[in-house]
Amino acid sequence: MARTMQLTAIIEREAAEYVSICPELDIASQGATIEKARDNLQEAIELFFETADSSEIATRLHDEVFVTRLEVAVG
Repeated sequence: MARTMQLTAIIEREAAEYVSICPELDIASQGATIEKARDNLQEAIELFFETADSSEIATRLHDEVFVTRLEVAVG
């Protein structure tokens, strides 16, 4: 049975597409919808884990990622 891991997906609209990013691994993908961008990111991450050697995984994997919002002065 495959082991699972919880990772972060940040999805934002860019023009007519959505871009999805996993900050823990610095892997990105895209799709025409939010769901497709998420699914494509999941597939890219799973392919990374299937093909990367353990040293590359250890180098790229960030254990602590904090997502927050900021309020900044503009103008």
